[in-house]
Amino acid sequence: MKKKLIIPKFKNEDDERAFWAKLDLSKYYEPDDLEEVSFPNLKPTSRSISIRIPEYLLNRVKEQANEINVPYQSLIKEYIKKGVFSPS
Repeated sequence: MKKKLIIPKFKNEDDERAFWAKLDLSKYYEPDDLEEVSFPNLKPTSRSISIRIPEYLLNRVKEQANEINVPYQSLIKEYIKKGVFSPS
């Protein structure tokens, strides 16, 4: 550790955001000071999209989702995830 980082009290989020945006952490920390962390309860952000698919395909997905008792949009997300992350 190079020098002690003093974090002020902030009036609001905008002040805090500005503080962290201007701060160069390399003045305060060495790479060896860093620790790997995980955030297991952090939910990934989602974004709404619009997609056009044939009606017969949407109906089939809804039927499959109904058979396994899951929301059809969740099933679509799982299918996309499998397609994106499965080895080619």
